[in-house]
Amino acid sequence: MSSRDRQSRRGRRSKPEASYDEASRARYRVRASRPGGSGSGGSDHGLSVTRAVFLALSGIVAIRLADLQLLKHGEYSSAAEAQRTNKVTLHARRGTIYDRNGNALAMSVECQTIYANPKAVSDPSGVSELLVRSLGGEKSDYMELLTQDTTFVYLARQVDQEVADELSAQLKARELTGVYFLSDTKRVYPYGTTAAQIIGYVGTEGTGLSGLELYYDDVLTGTDGEMIMESGLDGTPIAGGASQVTEAKDGTDLVISIDVDLQEVCEGAIVEAVETYSAESGSVMVSDPTTGEVLAACSTPLPDFSDLDDASSLNLKLVSSAFEPGSVFKVLTTSIGIEAGLFTEDTVYTVPAQVTVGSDQVTDVDGRDYTMDMSVRDMLVRSSNTAMAQLVQDVIGAQAFAEGVERYGIGQTTGIDFPGEVAGIVRTLDEYDAATAGSMAFGQGLAIPMVQIVRAFGAVANGGVPTTPHFLVYRGEEQVEWPAGEQVISQETVAQEIDMMRGVMTEGSGSTGQVEGYDFAGKTGTGEQASEGGGYREGSYVSSLCAFANADDPQLLLYVGLNNTPYLSSDSAGVTFREIAQRAVGILGVNPAS
Repeated sequence: MSSRDRQSRRGRRSKPEASYDEASRARYRVRASRPGGSGSGGSDHGLSVTRAVFLALSGIVAIRLADLQLLKHGEYSSAAEAQRTNKVTLHARRGTIYDRNGNALAMSVECQTIYANPKAVSDPSGVSELLVRSLGGEKSDYMELLTQDTTFVYLARQVDQEVADELSAQLKARELTGVYFLSDTKRVYPYGTTAAQIIGYVGTEGTGLSGLELYYDDVLTGTDGEMIMESGLDGTPIAGGASQVTEAKDGTDLVISIDVDLQEVCEGAIVEAVETYSAESGSVMVSDPTTGEVLAACSTPLPDFSDLDDASSLNLKLVSSAFEPGSVFKVLTTSIGIEAGLFTEDTVYTVPAQVTVGSDQVTDVDGRDYTMDMSVRDMLVRSSNTAMAQLVQDVIGAQAFAEGVERYGIGQTTGIDFPGEVAGIVRTLDEYDAATAGSMAFGQGLAIPMVQIVRAFGAVANGGVPTTPHFLVYRGEEQVEWPAGEQVISQETVAQEIDMMRGVMTEGSGSTGQVEGYDFAGKTGTGEQASEGGGYREGSYVSSLCAFANADDPQLLLYVGLNNTPYLSSDSAGVTFREIAQRAVGILGVNPAS
């Protein structure tokens, strides 16, 4: 065989073999190159994609688990706990307020707050009918509450214990479920509206809103506790289930200086006087001048807590309202001059019929139109405006007078423990004009709350030492100490001033207030009241009388004032003073002087 033949046969054998291998390999490479193919290239690429998808899903799951277990663990735990428990407030008992004789004036009594779990109420209509029968109100209102999508609604708060007990029995008798009772307390006032202005009142949440209830709210208020009860999925408390109780801490009891019997007398008398003497309002304060304890106090209108349309009834005007005091201020004027050594009660001056004060001519209310000689004692007994203006302008001088007024605390708060005390409007020496000193000499040209007059008269009664007017005597078992002020006038000045004030009550305008057998020392006042348009109102006075007894050993000080009355003090406030004083000496056990 030639070489050409051999080459030809060899070529024919190898060509088919080569064609078969290459085709197979080509098809295999195509399949392997596809995602998920079985070749080496397919295997690498497909696994990478699968692995990436798996890792992404795993990451999402891990992040979600971390969010649930770490970031939102507290949130979901709290939600689960809230669903598993009911938290109920245990109300602390508010402290009781007693008068000086141990009579409870304000106290907290046991009652019930009624609530429901609407999801546990099987018969809302039946329950509503019993609620209307026991508590009043409309059935539709209760139905709305009892069909809410919740596990807790209030039905009524501070329900009397007897009413709540009866309702509970009726619910049990009819096997009506879903209504629960929670022990609570509410404020009651055994003497009704007597002393209500002083005591004040509390709101539905048990917080003091006026009077001593407000002023001593932090002392009277206790600390509420709480009870956490285990409940089922529907919010119903589990009988015998776990519970956690934090006991409430009750508030502190208070003893105040008020005598409730005397308070009742004062309130009745001043209400009648306001009507009798056509006054806009009236005020009374009885105190012990040696301690500053307020034994009774009130201002009209008196409050009615069932209808508080007139919010001014909550104000004790003796503390919160300022008036021009009028002639009661002459006690301060004369004592300032005597204390300065400028005159005595027996010093005589020639007093003209009128005295120029600034641009005005001051005259006496008795219409005197002639000059006369008067001792300082006569000036006070006659209540001469011209004489007082003359004493301050010509004898005492503006500086000594201003310093004396400041020593008495006029124009400064007294520190009485009652909300809303104002300082008044009193000019300082550098603010005086030509009329200031002469006008203030007889109680005009300034406006002050009358508790400042009570404190000033108390200083005279107490040997020249002012005390702090106050109501609180005991805080719990602790007796409260109240500070006394610095001596304003000496014992020698006090003796002369009291002698002159006795004369006012026996010989002067205070005689209508005198009580037989008792030695009162005091002074009347008929203060004109400023008009909003300037000047003074025509025939409108603050008619007042402030006096203490017995003068040598004072045990009570009484102020009576009628605001914006057309009557002079001797014909109005003096008469009311006597009515109250006659009862007060008996209630307080003040013995006659003779």
